Amino acid sequence: MEIVKIILLGLGVLIGIILPYLVVIIFFPILSAPKQSMLNIKQLDKKPPKCRKDVSFEVGNTALSAWVYLPENLSTPVACIVMSHGFGGTKDMILESYALRFVEAGMAVLAFDYRYFGESEGEPRQMFMISYQLEDYKAAIEYARNLKEIDSDKIALWGTSASGGYGMVIAARDKKIACIVGQCPALDSQEDGKLALKREGIGFFLRLFMHAQRDMGRSRFGLSPHKIPIVGRPGTLAVITAPGAFDGYSKLVPASFVNEVCVRGLLRTHGHNPIDYAKDVQCPVLLQICEKDNLVSKNSYLKTAKILGNYAEVKKYPIGHFDIYMGENFEKAVNDQIAFFKKGFSK
Repeated sequence: MEIVKIILLGLGVLIGIILPYLVVIIFFPILSAPKQSMLNIKQLDKKPPKCRKDVSFEVGNTALSAWVYLPENLSTPVACIVMSHGFGGTKDMILESYALRFVEAGMAVLAFDYRYFGESEGEPRQMFMISYQLEDYKAAIEYARNLKEIDSDKIALWGTSASGGYGMVIAARDKKIACIVGQCPALDSQEDGKLALKREGIGFFLRLFMHAQRDMGRSRFGLSPHKIPIVGRPGTLAVITAPGAFDGYSKLVPASFVNEVCVRGLLRTHGHNPIDYAKDVQCPVLLQICEKDNLVSKNSYLKTAKILGNYAEVKKYPIGHFDIYMGENFEKAVNDQIAFFKKGFSK
């Protein structure tokens, strides 16, 4: 009985501490994350390319906005690359630069906005959930397969940064996927987490945890979401604060970009770590690695490539995480991708 009393007393003390803490965190405006506006934002050409058309498809009752790019003078169905953007991104950031090159090479492209982001529907706005994004990606693939212009047996997946491993998660179950490109990919959350912890320190993650608790708690009571910046300068509060990330991100975003995210997603383990799916992938995978990357771990791609075995093709570039999207580095990366896709579609 004494043991039971001690346990009950301990639980009472714990509840007495946690409950007031949660009440304050959720209902009182004691936590704030200053907005961080992007600099040097790029302006998209207002006139869309002739090969692009606006389309949409639904996931449940949510309409997702997408762009389909088709080569000219199609006589037979062609291969299609379904593209997904990185953390917090939208289809009007950098995807079109790649899509136009793929179309020139005779391939079709489908690029889309995840629910809650960009021109897609979904409330609350700016909510990041990997499980939802994977559902959206699968729906995009099915939409592409049902287009008369697309060869349903020649669907490839392209992802970058946070979505760079999504293709493997999907291909592990969908054996019809022809091939996958992961550009500067996040492949192992544990290894990448270790890198971030070493860079930022435990205090940074405790602050993120508190903000995530506030957002999650407010969602339980139907209150407005609590958001923090997607990317920020070093020393500030944002999901990504690695050196160079803010400036690198700023060079990629359009004027409509919203630099904030509902932070509750950080409390979800999601259960979709790409490296855990690598053993079940049975199609070619191109891993494009930025050797000076400070966001994703070197160990993650080494371990993933080993698991993939002969399915893996690794290309390394002596650059940082955000350098691959522009200029000469972009040219090298996209040319390697085109060569890889042509080889993958020929099988």
